[in-house]
Amino acid sequence: MTKILVLNGPNLNMLGTREPEIYGRTTLPEIESGLRERAHSLGFEFDCYQSNHEGALIDRIQRRDFDWAIVNAGGLTHTSVSLRDALKGVDRPFIEVHLSDPDTREEFRRVNFLRDIAAFTIAGRGAAGYGLALDEIARRVGSRA
Repeated sequence: MTKILVLNGPNLNMLGTREPEIYGRTTLPEIESGLRERAHSLGFEFDCYQSNHEGALIDRIQRRDFDWAIVNAGGLTHTSVSLRDALKGVDRPFIEVHLSDPDTREEFRRVNFLRDIAAFTIAGRGAAGYGLALDEIARRVGSRA
C-alpha cells in the first residue's frame, strides 16, 4: 500500500487566520481531514506533519517511512538548502504545493530550492492544491478508486 506523507512548513499551522486574502480561510486541520478521507478512499496510507522548525521537518523526512510526499515548505521553499538536501537525499518523489503563486508575489519568493527536484508543482490553487496533488499521485501510482 502506498504511503503518503503531507509535510507542511512554518506558519502553515496558522492557515485560516493568517492573511486569509492570500492563503484562504481553510484551516490546516480541515485540509488534512479532507485529504485523509480522500487518501483512504484511494487505498493509500496517510500521515500529516507540520512544524515551524526546519530541523524537525528534516528529521521527519529522514524517517523514510513514506512512498510519496506532498510538501508545502512555506517560506523554507525560498531559503532552505538543507530541506532540499533532505528531500533529495531520501530518494522519494514529492509534489510541491503552494496555496498562493510565489512567482506572482514578491521578488524574493521567486527563489525556489525545491521546484527542480519535485516530481510536480501545484501553485496558486489554494487549499484545493493539496487534493490536486493527491490526485496526481493516484494517477502516477494507480489506485483502487
